[in-house]
Amino acid sequence: MSILIAAPDWNSADWVERFRKLAPALEYRTWPEATDYAGARYAVCWQPPHGLLAELPDLDVMFSLGAGVDAMLRDPDLPDKPLVRIVDPSLTGRMTEWVVLQVLMHHRLQRVYDAQQRDKVWEEIPQPAADAVGVGVMGLGVLGRDAAEKLKQLGFDVAGWSRTEKDIPSIACYHGSDGLKPFLARTDILVALLPLTPDTEGLIDRQLLSGLRTDNHMGGAVLINAGRGRLQVEADILQALAEGNLSGATLDVFQQEPLPQESPFWTHPKVTVTPHIAAVSDPDYLCGYILRQIEAYEAGHPLENVVDRKLGY
Repeated sequence: MSILIAAPDWNSADWVERFRKLAPALEYRTWPEATDYAGARYAVCWQPPHGLLAELPDLDVMFSLGAGVDAMLRDPDLPDKPLVRIVDPSLTGRMTEWVVLQVLMHHRLQRVYDAQQRDKVWEEIPQPAADAVGVGVMGLGVLGRDAAEKLKQLGFDVAGWSRTEKDIPSIACYHGSDGLKPFLARTDILVALLPLTPDTEGLIDRQLLSGLRTDNHMGGAVLINAGRGRLQVEADILQALAEGNLSGATLDVFQQEPLPQESPFWTHPKVTVTPHIAAVSDPDYLCGYILRQIEAYEAGHPLENVVDRKLGY
């Protein structure tokens, strides 16, 4: 039994070393160095080249090294084998840290105070309590739910929206197309943690942003996106910022990554850019998680967190 590691732009040798420390008896191959894929029953991947996995004659299971699987699902030749996504408690915690940090930065007007510091201005700005601010979390999976619950604990008026109905104690939950408008109408700060699917691609557009609540102490609504770059229509975000519907935005993901040097987001005074680092998984945890899944599968137990290809997650 062998494992093929295919992660372009990542150091495959580092991953092999991590796996070998935990399971030295297994055979590991890496793409593109490997030329013979016979016997490779498991593939551990991050954005592998389209068509590669179809070349593995003995493939049983595919593992994504990240929470998102949209890049793999776009492969027209993706084998009809189980695709397993990562659910990492440390990733969940890191995402929540980042979301809370950005929400608080906008709520507490930190960018305004940064500007005042540069200009040596000592001036207090009226500050409402958290319960006067509506935070809306789009996407109520593992990441979204944890972020919503932590924001609620801080006192924010939190609501959530998802494709299908969810029930989270103390969180007002909306779902589907009928629930989107009332969800947006109560939201001052929008946090996007949706997966990328055909239904969510381009969802954050001018029409959606125009539905947010703008009558608040920040001078307009705020967008925070750490889901996927293709959720957002970037020209519409820039237009909303110019027109004042958005008072600010924090973006961790973009339609093109790395973000091109000529992108106006880099220098926009109302935008905070982070380089897709909101939630970076612990590599040692990922290796252990994958090996535990393989061990259970070999023993005849069902795999966990298998992707539903119709839903896209």
